[in-house]
Amino acid sequence: MNEVFIVGSYSTQFKRWPEKSIKDLTRMAYEGAVQDSGIDAADIQSAWFSNAGWGHDLIVTANSSDEKGQMNIRGPVAMSPLISEGTFPKRVPIISVESACASGSLAFLGACREILSGQSDLAIAIGAEKTYYPDHLSKVLDLFYGGTDTSNVNELFKMHTALGKQSGKEWSTSPTHSLFMDIYANMAAWHMKHFGTTERQLAFAAAKNHFHGSLNSLAQYQFEVPVEKVLSDYMVSWPLTRSMCAPLGDGAAAAIVCSSGYLKKMPTFIRKRGLKVLACVPASGYVHDISEPSVSNWAAQKAYRIAGIKPDDIDIAEVHDATAFAELHQIEQLGLCRLGEAGKFTESGATRFDGRKPINTSGGLESKGHPIGATGLSQINEIAIQLRGEAGKRQAQNLRIGMIENGGGIVGFEEASCVITLLSNK
Repeated sequence: MNEVFIVGSYSTQFKRWPEKSIKDLTRMAYEGAVQDSGIDAADIQSAWFSNAGWGHDLIVTANSSDEKGQMNIRGPVAMSPLISEGTFPKRVPIISVESACASGSLAFLGACREILSGQSDLAIAIGAEKTYYPDHLSKVLDLFYGGTDTSNVNELFKMHTALGKQSGKEWSTSPTHSLFMDIYANMAAWHMKHFGTTERQLAFAAAKNHFHGSLNSLAQYQFEVPVEKVLSDYMVSWPLTRSMCAPLGDGAAAAIVCSSGYLKKMPTFIRKRGLKVLACVPASGYVHDISEPSVSNWAAQKAYRIAGIKPDDIDIAEVHDATAFAELHQIEQLGLCRLGEAGKFTESGATRFDGRKPINTSGGLESKGHPIGATGLSQINEIAIQLRGEAGKRQAQNLRIGMIENGGGIVGFEEASCVITLLSNK
């Protein structure tokens, strides 16, 4: 069977970028990944394009590059200027991927499967997203409802109302922030009640991520937020303050993968930077009790089996921390610490870039940012940078295997879609 290697990756800075269009961001990610790889772009045989919200029609304003919603054929449209210029090869299939916040990793999965099937020797995954439209905040927030079963939202609310009663938190939503912040807050309250996790431990996770973000020139927020300031920040949905939540922003990211046969033909400098994809495992969520293992737990266990490793073998991870609680939840579900002990584990400093289990050295979604369709690929880019020893001030040490957990949407108390990716530099 073919093996898959990452030979190039790239992420734009994530920020509020009203002057940039989806096509602009796509170009930046594509050109950056090609330059990083050193390959001839003419060799690319397939492209997988990730986007979640471009079909959301927003009114064009004089002060921004807002585009009319592109409901269909988003990938071919986003890359059409590159094809016209001859920068991207003609007749190469461009497959559009959408699965809410997991879209980027699913695009990467598609590119990897192209290689594994033998249909391509070189493929690219690109994700681009715009979520910052200051004149249309209500429409942007409506977009997040698309990550739920929109025909059955009342059932989701009933489940969370019942969960809130278990932990003493009244379930509510607000038009000032994403529905997902309320869902994470409700789950955090249950975790606090059940395991004794504290608000301060949540603040430690957020402060750690903002510290990492302060060291990352690609992060949307490049400043530190100490624990006390995290706790005293504006309350979004108890127990989550603003500093514990991912911001709205724009950006793009990409990764180029190839077969072992293609890599062997490349110059030495490209071969040396190649990273092996040990596993890329997708899974879907379903409605079950909150105390049961999550979809990310299931996918991680399968990924460990495929790679022939254990959780202790993971040296570094990027997890989908749309909130500080999400990070604690995921590192428990992935087996990176014991169930119920993520708060203490984080408070100990273990998850800092210089700790024994570095988590979200990019700054995570809370600091790096979260342009939905680009997020998963930006996580892959961060792990690639770390495994190559190119992360500068936030470089973790003694790395061999990195992990990416990227989730999207919600079904009950877990992600509707999840992808676990394992990479190695050996």
